[in-house]
Amino acid sequence: MTPRSIKRLEDARDACLRIQSFLRLVKVDTFLDSELLRSAVERQLEIVGEALGIAAKEDDSLIAMIPELPRIVGLRNRLIHGYDSVDPELVWDVVQTKIPALRNQLDAACSQAGR
Repeated sequence: MTPRSIKRLEDARDACLRIQSFLRLVKVDTFLDSELLRSAVERQLEIVGEALGIAAKEDDSLIAMIPELPRIVGLRNRLIHGYDSVDPELVWDVVQTKIPALRNQLDAACSQAGR
């Protein structure tokens, strides 16, 4: 991995950590009712998708390490370009079910890179 791709992995990992921090004691109803919280989480998901998309262009071996990478980039694109059709319940599901596993994958990738 290049130093730049490692930095992108760290950026994605940090965004995952922020998402988890934002939602630490939050229930689904609070999330759905809070535009501020949804916006904050969506912004971090955009960062995750952008960072991983750029990193994958620099190092295509990341797709093997993070099999969901194309879907992550797809979610980023949906948040950016299809903002008017984003389903907050889908976002909640992603952050509850996918972000913990992604964070583990990013931790492992960063560890392999010595970070």
